[in-house]
Amino acid sequence: MCTLGDEDMLDSHAPYLKYEPYSMKAKEKSQFMVKCLKELTAHHINNCSEYARILQTLGYNAEGIEELADFPFIPVQLFKEFELLSVPRESVVKTMKSSGTTGQARSQVFLDRATAMAQSKCLANIMASYIGKKRLPMIILDTELAKKDPRMFSARGAGIIGFSMFGRDIFFALDADMQLREAELKDYLAKHQRERIILFGYTYMIWQYVVKSLRSSGKSLEIPEGVLFHIGGWKKLQAERVSTKVYNEAVRSVCGNLHIHNYYGMAEQLGSVFVECEEGHMHCSVFSDILIRNPRDFSSCEIGEEGLVELLSILPSSYPGHILLTEDWGKVLGEDDCPCGRKGKYFELLGRISKAEIRGCSDTYGQ
Repeated sequence: MCTLGDEDMLDSHAPYLKYEPYSMKAKEKSQFMVKCLKELTAHHINNCSEYARILQTLGYNAEGIEELADFPFIPVQLFKEFELLSVPRESVVKTMKSSGTTGQARSQVFLDRATAMAQSKCLANIMASYIGKKRLPMIILDTELAKKDPRMFSARGAGIIGFSMFGRDIFFALDADMQLREAELKDYLAKHQRERIILFGYTYMIWQYVVKSLRSSGKSLEIPEGVLFHIGGWKKLQAERVSTKVYNEAVRSVCGNLHIHNYYGMAEQLGSVFVECEEGHMHCSVFSDILIRNPRDFSSCEIGEEGLVELLSILPSSYPGHILLTEDWGKVLGEDDCPCGRKGKYFELLGRISKAEIRGCSDTYGQ
């Protein structure tokens, strides 16, 4: 299989892992993704009876697949309704749960060791494109309590744990009551004053518990050089009329000289994150891709046309989450020609479809 599985499989496909994550041009990548997804789809058909019945109903024929748009997708909502596994249950080492407000069903994603390893490796390759391979001092703009449970991971806790592997001397900036630990944070910054610092957090929580807190106290962190990665729902911020530009300017005004990268991902496809480049565009890596579907007939949209976001990943081998239709709305902006120099498709997210559940990690705190 082309998918990245256990250690032997990772070793056997080392050439792909050694690629720069944004180095593969359109034609080569399309051929690579089609081959991998055909083999991965066959794996899930043979090992997940529920998925096999779905594809049988859809009339799936591998011989008729010539391009990514030909593959059948499943709605991400299915992971809230069914336990979908393509490995024996005893092989599961982590159960990932998506975020959800009170009363909402939450997706369950089952990871075996092979899938978890593949996701971690690919995430590391993607992030190295932005911060290099050297571990840097890291500030988590959250409370340490968010990563408490080591087995039944929430999306928020898993995000923190997954991102922590890029840092050293990790400092949690919020206490158990979601208050900024200002004195300890000041000491930490003094300790690393001559170093580049990585910061990570969830979009709305940074706004609510860091930006607003520092603004109200009239203080700032004055970080001389840092890189902030943030993820999560924008729904509350949009309600407060906070645009990306306003958000970035506000964060810099209280934190200092930061390069800010929003990124997009979901519990159902961990590792296949889409990071915002210096030009403000979300990018697909060699391990993932995106299609936009017309909501009327689910045909594949052209560049610039708006529709439902479909995400494709070569990573999930323990569950059939490799081709998912999301509840997000967006459009592909181009391919291989972003001014940042990264190859692959780049796109813009435009929001959630109407009547879709709120499901951002940072939208769910305190509800």
